[in-house]
Amino acid sequence: MGMRKPEQPPADGRGASAGRGGRPADAGAAGLQPAGPETSRQRAGEEQAAPGRSTRKGAGGAGGAGEGGAAGGGGPAGAAGEGSEGGGSAERVRHPLAPNLGKNLQVLRRRLGFGISFDISIQEIVVGGRPAAVLAVDGLVSGALVQRLMQHLISVPGNTLADVRENAAEHLRRTVIGYYDVEVVETLDEVVDQVLAGLVCVLVDGDTHALIVDMRSYPARAVEEPDLERVTRGARDGFIETLLYNSALIRRRIRDPRLRMEALTAGRRSKTNIVLCYLDGVTPRYLPARLKKRIEEVDTDGLPMGTKSLEEYITGIRFNPLPIVRYTERPDVVAAHLLEGYVAILVDTTPQAMILPATAWSFMQHAEEYFQNPTVGTYLRWIRALGFFASFLLVPLWLGLVVSGPPPALSWVGPKGPAGVVPLLWQFLVLEVGIDVTRQAFVHTPTPLASSLGIIAAVLLGEFAVKVGLFTNEVVLYSALAAIGFFAIPNLEFALAVRLLRYLTIIPAGLWGIPGVLSGLFLIFLIFLFTRSFGIPYLWPLLPPNVEALVRVFLRSPIPTVRTRTLPGVEDRYTKPPTG
Repeated sequence: MGMRKPEQPPADGRGASAGRGGRPADAGAAGLQPAGPETSRQRAGEEQAAPGRSTRKGAGGAGGAGEGGAAGGGGPAGAAGEGSEGGGSAERVRHPLAPNLGKNLQVLRRRLGFGISFDISIQEIVVGGRPAAVLAVDGLVSGALVQRLMQHLISVPGNTLADVRENAAEHLRRTVIGYYDVEVVETLDEVVDQVLAGLVCVLVDGDTHALIVDMRSYPARAVEEPDLERVTRGARDGFIETLLYNSALIRRRIRDPRLRMEALTAGRRSKTNIVLCYLDGVTPRYLPARLKKRIEEVDTDGLPMGTKSLEEYITGIRFNPLPIVRYTERPDVVAAHLLEGYVAILVDTTPQAMILPATAWSFMQHAEEYFQNPTVGTYLRWIRALGFFASFLLVPLWLGLVVSGPPPALSWVGPKGPAGVVPLLWQFLVLEVGIDVTRQAFVHTPTPLASSLGIIAAVLLGEFAVKVGLFTNEVVLYSALAAIGFFAIPNLEFALAVRLLRYLTIIPAGLWGIPGVLSGLFLIFLIFLFTRSFGIPYLWPLLPPNVEALVRVFLRSPIPTVRTRTLPGVEDRYTKPPTG
């Protein structure tokens, strides 16, 4: 009773909401009042929806006024915004709106490229006896809502604004526009930022204020299960490229008033919308502040690759292949980590969340374990670990034993026939590279042709290579087993890092045998040991040891028995009131 049924974005890819909180296309307006079910849904995560509400003048300004600086190179101050951007700094010259509508429109037409860009719409109308204009970007707004807005504005009786003592924009907001998401701004820079973000602007002659009305309707695809994180049971929803829907999927699972979703922007030109998600009072206090500072320091034109581009800014330049943030497309995984004290970062146009900090063990867990019995979940976790070790150690150990000479107990190890024309080390290296080339070919091959490519790569090439004497059967077998173990690792970034690090054991194994394997493993151990993720050691809770957390790494604990949070630095350690 009283629960509103959440709406899903249409399958045709239009009209749901978008990026940073675009409005659903069907948000009806009777007198521009939103249709009932949309209100609570749109407001969940509204702070991150626009640079707005409380952040339009702050975070939203991170890429604002200087748009014309790059285009037209510094003009006079009267050109309202034709100066340089100042490198994305928050300390920029702001250009107030002039009381003359014609001057404002002249500047805005130049800044927005009106007449050059086909999707910039500027409609001049008369409101209450005064000239006015409505600005929007076609394709980013709901056409039906904008039309009804203009009808209401045009229907204002003549001379209504003649005796208005307060500014006309504020008067229209209070008495004419029956819409809940309206803001009054005072600068041309804010007008440009918000129009390009998909909001509607209303300017009135004689007023130095403008109305910003959120009627966005970004293109969006339907919510569906992620391909990389499928489960046999459990939720089938996943993140999409629309930021508001992603934040709503998290808010739906955590209805705690302390759930914070801070709206930020990065990129002087892209003005990419970013949301920092964490549980206030649970997450380590230093973590959100540190991340927010690093995001605000991002100084670049844009973040075209979304979360991955942002990751390289907040983690710094790293040549260590081990990932120190975890990506997921599942909102239930994000919710579980937030409850444990982790931080999640959402980026507009990216259908995934970045979870941090992350340790080596984080990448070996999968949601499937928690949709099964604890015993079955533990078994699945161990099988996955077995696949990891098979991928990592099987080839170098076999090669090292063959080169060094196996002990009597392992006399069965080694080629059963001729070793082939190509040396064993080169056989493994060629197969490793061949497997990676095949994987890349699958990525770029249309689905109907993928099965044919698999037959060619896995059957014909391998069989013919053995028949002509280039490879031995054992080399093909162990390389195939290692490749299967690679696909058992649930995290793609970690799996790719493991494949790369394996060369540090395969090459020494082929040159020096078992001593080479041991030296390679020691080097890899040092890499793991000295890697840290935002202050957390990569091998934690193994090094430094934390018995309680380590037990949870190896065993899938029953949920009712989990009473504490083990992440170092959490403010609230107990998930349940402590007993005794």
